[in-house]
Amino acid sequence: MSRLLALAIIVATTAVVTHASAATGRGGGPGTALAIGFALIAASLTGELFERFRLPRISGYLLFGVVCGPFVGAILTPAMARELQIVNGVAIALIAFIAGLEINVVRLRPQLRAMMTMGGVMLALMWVSLSLLFFLAWPWLPILPDVDGLARAALSTLVATVTVSFSPTVSIAVITESRARGPLSELVLALVVLADLMLILLFTLSMEGVRFALGSSQAGHGILSGLAWEIFGSFAFGGIVGACFAFYLRYVGREVTVMLLGVAILLSQVGGALHFEPLLAALAAGLVVENIAPPEGDALRLAVERGALPVLVLFFAAAGANLHIGALADVGVFAVAIVTVRMVLIYGSAKAGARVAGLAGEAPSLAWMGLVSQAGVTLGLAILINTEFPDWGGNLYALIVAMITLHEIVGPILFRSALTRAREVGRMDLVESPERRAADAEAPA
Repeated sequence: MSRLLALAIIVATTAVVTHASAATGRGGGPGTALAIGFALIAASLTGELFERFRLPRISGYLLFGVVCGPFVGAILTPAMARELQIVNGVAIALIAFIAGLEINVVRLRPQLRAMMTMGGVMLALMWVSLSLLFFLAWPWLPILPDVDGLARAALSTLVATVTVSFSPTVSIAVITESRARGPLSELVLALVVLADLMLILLFTLSMEGVRFALGSSQAGHGILSGLAWEIFGSFAFGGIVGACFAFYLRYVGREVTVMLLGVAILLSQVGGALHFEPLLAALAAGLVVENIAPPEGDALRLAVERGALPVLVLFFAAAGANLHIGALADVGVFAVAIVTVRMVLIYGSAKAGARVAGLAGEAPSLAWMGLVSQAGVTLGLAILINTEFPDWGGNLYALIVAMITLHEIVGPILFRSALTRAREVGRMDLVESPERRAADAEAPA
């Protein structure tokens, strides 16, 4: 109740400051900066309220941005909504870096081959099916309906790649909040991280295909040389940055949060200037830190917790605030249809992948329920497309955000249900501590 009251006070104060700045005609002055600060605090409180209902905080950040943005509540002006996007590149790099930190090859080695087989079969079936469906339904999709031929095929594969992507961030959050340990949580975590690694590579290929098909100036250097530079150059650049950061963690280890944000800025800004793919570079940096030079102690974990929160609040609040609600209303029906098809494909491809990989038991049969969520990586891919192709990327961005919103509501609920079911059959994938049970008992109904 106290958090809800605080949220109401902060939103009201934000509205007063915003309208006062607009009345004086100084929309870009100190009033704007103060209002943005209030908005970030309110978004954080909204995330905490969502967490009380066992939903990811990022859903709260996104919803706050939508409700208080210029297209709904108009508490934030269009100029303020644009200013919130200043951290987009850093946030994308930070999310990918955290995903890389979750891939521990030694821990996953015993079942790595089977997991990769299952994930590969899933991705192949989903990507091919969605690419074909998008190609056939392209004239009715609200993206760029007039294209045909090679451009239509390239765009269909690009949209399919973004649609297939999963959410390591949400999966990790659900596992952590549930204190889950066991075969199901390990399988889902491995699948989402390995799948996103492959999907980022596939996204790079698809983007090059779209550039070539649409005659983009960026495709003039040749598709093969561009791919080689973006993929291998990005991994090399990220590996070097990750090795330097690991060296700093081991031999200095001070102000780790500041250095972590500095690494994210370096990967996004310098990597982008050199035409590297920030997602690939950041993922490679996280892989190097986790597997080649793992840090000792909890310094990096604490730095991630402290540094990621304000960046993610800004990232998702800005995403919601810059969503044109009119476009969202136009694509709502398409989003529901695509989400339904995606869930059916996840269920069917997971069953087929487990059968091909030789995985049996409760964990493989329930794994599909942990793969529904979409979040940061998917939104980051949509932002990259919108930045490079603003003439039609905004329509795709609205569609992806609508899909993410639906997946954020359904995905965590499904995954927690799967973890509970695994516990009931004796696999111990959901462990509640006495303190957690006491807190739940004291919580109001």
